[in-house]
Amino acid sequence: MSATTLLLIAAGGIALLLLMVIKFKVQPFIALLMVSMGVALAAGIPGGELVATIQEGMGLTLGYIAIIIALGAMVGRMIEISGGAQAFAHSLIDRFGERRTPLALTVAGFVLGIPIFFDVGLIILMPIVLGVARVSRKPILTYALPLGGAMLAVHALLPPHPGQVALAGLIGADQGMVLLFGIPITAVVSVIGFLLARRMTRREYPIDPELYERVYGEDSQGDAQGTGGGSVPADSDGAGNGGGGATLLAPVTTATKQAERPPSFGMILSLVLTPIVLIMLGTVATNTMAEGSPVRTVLGVLGAPMVALLIAVVLCAYLLGARRGWSASHIEEVLSSALPPVALVVLVSGAGGIFGKVLVKTGIGDAVSNVLQSTGLPLLALGFLMTLVLRAAQGSATVALVTVGGLLAPMLKELDLSSPQLALTALAMGGGSLALSHINDSGFWIFTKLVGINVSTALRTWTVLTTAMGVSAFLLAWALWPVV
Repeated sequence: MSATTLLLIAAGGIALLLLMVIKFKVQPFIALLMVSMGVALAAGIPGGELVATIQEGMGLTLGYIAIIIALGAMVGRMIEISGGAQAFAHSLIDRFGERRTPLALTVAGFVLGIPIFFDVGLIILMPIVLGVARVSRKPILTYALPLGGAMLAVHALLPPHPGQVALAGLIGADQGMVLLFGIPITAVVSVIGFLLARRMTRREYPIDPELYERVYGEDSQGDAQGTGGGSVPADSDGAGNGGGGATLLAPVTTATKQAERPPSFGMILSLVLTPIVLIMLGTVATNTMAEGSPVRTVLGVLGAPMVALLIAVVLCAYLLGARRGWSASHIEEVLSSALPPVALVVLVSGAGGIFGKVLVKTGIGDAVSNVLQSTGLPLLALGFLMTLVLRAAQGSATVALVTVGGLLAPMLKELDLSSPQLALTALAMGGGSLALSHINDSGFWIFTKLVGINVSTALRTWTVLTTAMGVSAFLLAWALWPVV
């Protein structure tokens, strides 16, 4: 089959995928599975080999990411249910002072965003945001915008979040190296987001009347608006409703009340940093120590992402659970409750792996690689733009990363890039998945509902902020490329 035909099949498959997800609202896992099968058959894979190809693609991907995602979710769940997330945020606010509270919440979003998924973390910390806004008489967006931006940046750029974990497996990037470069890049991007958000929130935006009344109180609306302390209530159409926000916030109150003694700031920080430090030490040892060295062997095992996260889970179960009086059955219940919410993420990532496997086996990946190389675009720009377009088209950062990762994998293997270069490529693509969060992104709606803003306001604030942060991540990765 000619390269042109293969490219047309690939383009048709991606277009069909987008149409199914966006237009017909087909569940992404089902859409990816159906499109993968259709592309495989159209590109000439015999029907007898189709099932084996699907199993191989799913198995290779899930064997790499399923354990990591599950363990990471357990760490985040223990921190959430123990009250550690709220205690950590309150400690930061106390340390930074009232004037720097937006910065404190941004730091909380960055740190807690590493083990906790974006939407869960946002829901956990939103009661703190609303409480601070009530006390300070300042608009909710002043605190929520930089916090949400930092959490989404971590979600798009850093392991153990599923998009980066799956991408690393597809292109052969080392997760420790991604963390080594990704943590400082994400920190800078979060600071940029904080500064942009501070500028955006100098003006007031309308918010949902029910949420406004709940936060600022009916009797204080005049004072709040007169002093700039609160946002002006929005018209009800297009703004969401207070009930939606209340529903999302309710589980947090219930969950955090289970902990009578919130964990300390230092304990939560240590638990979050433990797997990160272990993974980075393993990477440094592998790249700097002689092969066969006992220290390299030990650090290599401890620094394997699944081992590092397993250690973190055990520490969380003891320090946040058993040592604080939780029964074994309650600890088991909390850890088990972390798995159902991530099941869909795991399946979508696995389906993305199937699509990538089909692209490779049919020769489509090689054909795409040859065409992309002929465009003359630099590798980082190419990866960033492809991920950005797919993210904007279908909304999911994870789907965008795994799909583009499958397309670029053959070309990256031919280029024989170093481990740091592969890590920067993954981060540049992560920047594309961070940008353009808009109406087809579930995170967009979660943020909009919790903050009580209408779609127009969200597009002018949240979408602009995430796009600027995504571009910043790409530019930082590009700036570091000559160094590595």
